[in-house]
Amino acid sequence: MLYLFDIDGTLLLSGGAGSRALDRVFADLYGVAGAMDHVRPGGKTDPMIIEEIFATRLGRAPEAGEIDRVLELYLPLLREELATSERFRLMPAVEGTLDFLAGSTGVVLGLATGNIRPAAQAKLERGGLWQRFALGGFGCDHRDRHRLVARAIERAADRAGAAVHPREVIVVGDTPMDVAAARACGALAVAVATGTASRDELAACAPDALLGTLVELPDWHDRRCAAAPA
Repeated sequence: MLYLFDIDGTLLLSGGAGSRALDRVFADLYGVAGAMDHVRPGGKTDPMIIEEIFATRLGRAPEAGEIDRVLELYLPLLREELATSERFRLMPAVEGTLDFLAGSTGVVLGLATGNIRPAAQAKLERGGLWQRFALGGFGCDHRDRHRLVARAIERAADRAGAAVHPREVIVVGDTPMDVAAARACGALAVAVATGTASRDELAACAPDALLGTLVELPDWHDRRCAAAPA
């Protein structure tokens, strides 16, 4: 069984570190103040967020190489902002839930995040979580979320030396985009109402499970295992 976790709003909150870092990049490169104002990053990949800033603040699409340049400058600033972020915190029950799953038979823990891999690592290292995950799909794998989920599943199959059945994949996230990405890959979708999307917004997407916080995930896991055919 493969669990793929989103990061922001699901595992942790960076306290605005990513937005502040992008604001600094666009101010330095393009003279744009408050680049992230009115941008809702939840569920979006890093390349999508940058494309949105170009469209809304600069009135154009990024040219070849511009997204890579923004991300290159973003990473050291993100690390600076994470180190000093007073509002950084793990979401409720994250460590206990990951401990439970890691101790469960046949479970592999992975990531499905819109963060590019180095940004995901920086955020999770700040929270002491990076080493808990065996693999992942990241915003640098593809700008479209369902494609990075598919890439995580491919990596799990490579690691196992066998195909991973989609119904043995559980995507855990806090936005409708996480649910849609799971659906596109034939995986199960567990929505957790700890991010910016309301419980009603998540319910409207009809996830396989809708949780208030991750504290409920171990019970859901046990129920699903108990109901599975022998």
